[in-house]
Amino acid sequence: MRAAWYAQEVLTTFPRDLGEVALVPGIGGVFEIRLEGETLWSRKEQKGFPELADLKRQVRDRVAPDRDLGHTDRAGQASSESS
Repeated sequence: MRAAWYAQEVLTTFPRDLGEVALVPGIGGVFEIRLEGETLWSRKEQKGFPELADLKRQVRDRVAPDRDLGHTDRAGQASSESS
């Protein structure tokens, strides 16, 4: 269910920038997000799931780097400024 939610969110945010989003069944809790052969997120390596805002920024940085993600960008800036 989480993979379908991420897919829906990414497709809604980048409808003209992505050709497709594919969900590939796996076993053993496999969860990876790849874009053009590059792994953006691996549940095994990162020990969990990505925050949606972080995922959207990663995708945006690769497919539409000039796009403003609105509140997603502002939230990311606020958390990085407080660090």
